[in-house]
Amino acid sequence: MTPGRLLMFAGVALLLLGVLWEMGFRVGRLPGDIVIRGKNTAFYFPVVTSLLLSVVLSLVLWLINRR
Repeated sequence: MTPGRLLMFAGVALLLLGVLWEMGFRVGRLPGDIVIRGKNTAFYFPVVTSLLLSVVLSLVLWLINRR
């Protein structure tokens, strides 16, 4: 992959992230994520969020690296 093509993909990814950020899209707190609340503490383990991000990043990297 050429550096120019990599920069184009990175630019598109940053643009999409910026649009989602401005729209108020929050990654996290999806159904299936584990939240345990105590009296003075809270434990948050993003199981579903991690799986979703892993699938999306794997797909993006596969699309970039295919020939």
